Amino acid sequence: MDGDPKPAAAQYAYDIIRARILSGDLAPGERLTEQALASELDISRTPVRDAFSRLTHEGFVERGQGYSTRVASFPEDELEQIFEIRRRLESYAAARAAQFATADEVAQLQELCDRMAAHIPPKSAADHRIISTINEEFHRVIAQAARSPRLMAVLSLAVDVGMVARTYYSYAEADLVRSARHHQEITDAIAAQAPEWAENVMSSHVLAAAASAAKTESG
Repeated sequence: MDGDPKPAAAQYAYDIIRARILSGDLAPGERLTEQALASELDISRTPVRDAFSRLTHEGFVERGQGYSTRVASFPEDELEQIFEIRRRLESYAAARAAQFATADEVAQLQELCDRMAAHIPPKSAADHRIISTINEEFHRVIAQAARSPRLMAVLSLAVDVGMVARTYYSYAEADLVRSARHHQEITDAIAAQAPEWAENVMSSHVLAAAASAAKTESG
């Protein structure tokens, strides 16, 4: 087990644990132990520890008292705060992207919209993973197109990747259709160089995600 190449083993551990959190197999608040997961995955504890570190940074897991690690959970008030901060930052990013995005970035956003539409409605867990990954990439391109290193830095701290991904896994078909429609309209607004339009649609997009996340946590 200890002979596994570290990067490959750590990526393997990360992918499996992340997928189990997203599927609900590992529930919010559930305790995670390096030894148990290492044995289950047939790898050493070091790559599991590396995976925990990455998942903690992304908001999928959280450190408890002492050395305990648990699947992250989000109290309702914290959810509201996180999504409101995200709404304000990402709306501003979309407005700036409408001013500064290159033709290549607009084309990239359109390609991502087309790829997302091809997997909706999702027919498998693989489709859900693809949709979630495309969503993360879509928002990353917009942040990049905003041409503000300071905004990028703040977004990297404020946007909880784990929460965003878990929200996507909880979406009903109608939610996914709406989200894809928002992505297309945001792309249209950026292509039209219309900052206010882009800002308003992004605001609606994040508010819809917040409502879905609150419904999932309360359910």
